[in-house]
Amino acid sequence: MTTFAAIAEKVQAGQRIDEAEALVLFRHEDLLELGELAAAVNRRKNGNKVFFNVNRHINHTNICVNRCRFCAFFRAKEDEGAYLMSLDDVRSRAEEALQQGATEIHVVGGLHPDLPFEFYLELLQTIKSVSPTLHVKAFTAVEIAYLAKLAGLSIADTLGRLKEAGLGSLPGGGAEIFAPEVRDQLCPEKISGKQWLSIMEEVHKSGLKSNATMLYGHLERIEDRIDHMRQLRELQDRTGGFQVFIPLAFQPEHSQLKIAGGGTTGVDDLRTLAVGRIYLDNFANVKAYWVMLGAKIAQVALSFGVNDLDGTVVEERIGHEAGADSPQAMSRDGILNLIRKAGRVPVERDTLYRELKVY
Repeated sequence: MTTFAAIAEKVQAGQRIDEAEALVLFRHEDLLELGELAAAVNRRKNGNKVFFNVNRHINHTNICVNRCRFCAFFRAKEDEGAYLMSLDDVRSRAEEALQQGATEIHVVGGLHPDLPFEFYLELLQTIKSVSPTLHVKAFTAVEIAYLAKLAGLSIADTLGRLKEAGLGSLPGGGAEIFAPEVRDQLCPEKISGKQWLSIMEEVHKSGLKSNATMLYGHLERIEDRIDHMRQLRELQDRTGGFQVFIPLAFQPEHSQLKIAGGGTTGVDDLRTLAVGRIYLDNFANVKAYWVMLGAKIAQVALSFGVNDLDGTVVEERIGHEAGADSPQAMSRDGILNLIRKAGRVPVERDTLYRELKVY
């Protein structure tokens, strides 16, 4: 049987581990030993730097044709709390973000049944009209598939139209977990894992970068997490288009999906981040998304292979609707404090991981 020590020796030599070895890491009882190995891998890639950016989330609508069991954000049109932001509202939020020093607007919303394709082009154009310096990271692979169907265009042509309107990169949402038997229970109306990967391959071929996510802590097994990461790693080998791996901790509080034990624990969060750092050897960055993890676990994760804390965020709705009890925003000073107190060097970045300022 492969031992942790043998795997650690392999990792320290810069060799790639396989799925069976990743399973050994997940099951390794000494969490701190696992964290030290992940931290060593991260130091080799990123030194002592921790990235963050100044960004603003705009969730333009929560009205969605999908009914994903894990999602507490979606509403039907007739439901209480359903909303659709006007383009004027979008513009005003983008203007606020610019005044606050934001370099990125992050746009994700529901699949609204009545909006035409042109609305999404206007949405992008509206944000870019505020300032050409604002990078628009928008639309998950699920939304891209929906927009292509709306427009009657191929994925490649849809991406071309969106790029012309101002799309700068894509977030990594909608990946959830790729295992079909789990995905069929979790989000049966959503595109398949294979389709998600295919769309992301088209995204990368178009010259756009994207993020990669994995939703964990629900119905999946550890083997499903490893299989998910394997497929991300294989696509990254082909395209190099993923910028960062972001494990997303399932938030059970307001979800239709009820999980015994109430979601993830801090140990599970740290273990998943650490294994992701070690196994995904072709990813430069691993993010602890403080919105879902909470600021304290995200800070501790900096000793478990993480080199990115996301950003100021501002007005994120999807995770908070699900029950995340983190604040709606974090100031630049707040993020700087978290990073410095962890003994790391804060680096403000733009969406494409170009360094803007080392603090």
